[in-house]
Amino acid sequence: MKITFLGAAGEVTGSQHLIETDSRQILLDCGLFQGHREESYIKNSRFAYPPESLDAVFLSHGHMDHCGNLPRLYSKGFRGPVFCTSSTADIAEIMLKDSARIQEEDARYLARKLTEKHPPIEPLYSEDDVNGVVKHFERLDYHEWHELGDDLKVRFLDAGHILGSAIIEMKIKDQREWRHIVFTGDLGRRDLPLLRDPEPIEGCEVLISESTYGNRVHEKASDMKEELFQILDEAYRVEGRVIIPAFSLGRTQQIIYYLNDLYNEKRLPYIPIFVDSPLSTRLVSVFRHHIHDMDDEVKNVIESDKDPFGFSLLNYVSSREESIALNKRKGAFVVIAGSGMCENGRVRHHLKNGIEQLETTIVLMGYQAAHTLGRRLINRDPKVKIFDRYYEVKAKVVQLSGLSGHADVEDFKWWYEESAKQGNIGQVFLVHGEPNSSKALSELIRDQCDLEPVIPHYQQSFEI
Repeated sequence: MKITFLGAAGEVTGSQHLIETDSRQILLDCGLFQGHREESYIKNSRFAYPPESLDAVFLSHGHMDHCGNLPRLYSKGFRGPVFCTSSTADIAEIMLKDSARIQEEDARYLARKLTEKHPPIEPLYSEDDVNGVVKHFERLDYHEWHELGDDLKVRFLDAGHILGSAIIEMKIKDQREWRHIVFTGDLGRRDLPLLRDPEPIEGCEVLISESTYGNRVHEKASDMKEELFQILDEAYRVEGRVIIPAFSLGRTQQIIYYLNDLYNEKRLPYIPIFVDSPLSTRLVSVFRHHIHDMDDEVKNVIESDKDPFGFSLLNYVSSREESIALNKRKGAFVVIAGSGMCENGRVRHHLKNGIEQLETTIVLMGYQAAHTLGRRLINRDPKVKIFDRYYEVKAKVVQLSGLSGHADVEDFKWWYEESAKQGNIGQVFLVHGEPNSSKALSELIRDQCDLEPVIPHYQQSFEI
């Protein structure tokens, strides 16, 4: 059996791993590379194998760096099944359609900016390609072993990363011998709102494991609700606006859930809250539909509160006109809008109109990558560029980091120890991490594995 690492090897995007046996070719994830436009486009547009040769794709979850290149795979000839959880199927369809729309808009914008000599910029795929590939989604329940032929059995365990995320456990026959392989996808944390804790495995021969934060300890998620209360309470007193740039998938829903908790506890100040993100609004409907995939706390909440994503002070903004009207609104209010690092979306308009007001609070959720507007705000740059002009940063800037959906050092330590108690862990390959993080995790888990963990390079293959 051969495993080739075709993405998220030595980096944290483009998750894609090819498993080849004497009778099957199987792909784990098909994510988008994200980064420098030209380099990413080249990586995303080409596949290291004929797409039509794949028997199946197994999808761990609906983040774009894991599912975002499936329509391109379809456009190049893939027609096999894409196995995933039901929640992931619904999330991925929404995310992929949004991605196709953005790519087409970007292509039109760049066409106006480029010279005639420059070759045209084409989208990686169209909405027709999205519609084509989602018809091949096959939904599998958690915890059951699914027989997918006389040489392949698969089971999904909860990864605890986002709604629908799965650890993919696979038993595959190669040269008449059964092999046991596990892929973590993105491993989540314990005690996150909405989500069940990641589930340990019962040992395996080969483990492909993410390592994003193998050298970091996160703040506790449980502190987040109280921090949000303090921010909103102060905004109410000074009659200021609160701007929360947040990722549309996962982070926005968790913030809403905490605000709903404060409302139910009668602690939420009387301050209107606006979710100004059409994508977030569409995804909230998926969360409402898949309450059964959430943790026991949510199930207890809905016994007395049928909708943990809706309360009287919460408003979902649908039209562009409603969004523009918020910029002229007076008094205290909260607006939650994409994107999480302030690089695009409606949040930039809200920042432009509030950043020079002393009463404004900007709440940044989690990591802000280098060279982003979010990073410049965290760095307390006195002036920042939004669209085509500079603005003085007079607003208060707060960073809250308790809602990261990735396992940290303590979560990895717990998960590997619990898994090793239930069965031997053979060869581990560490992916989806920068080199320093993967190396740190390798050292942390060495004693739980039968063999020295391996950190593969991009396009590197291993005979197992």
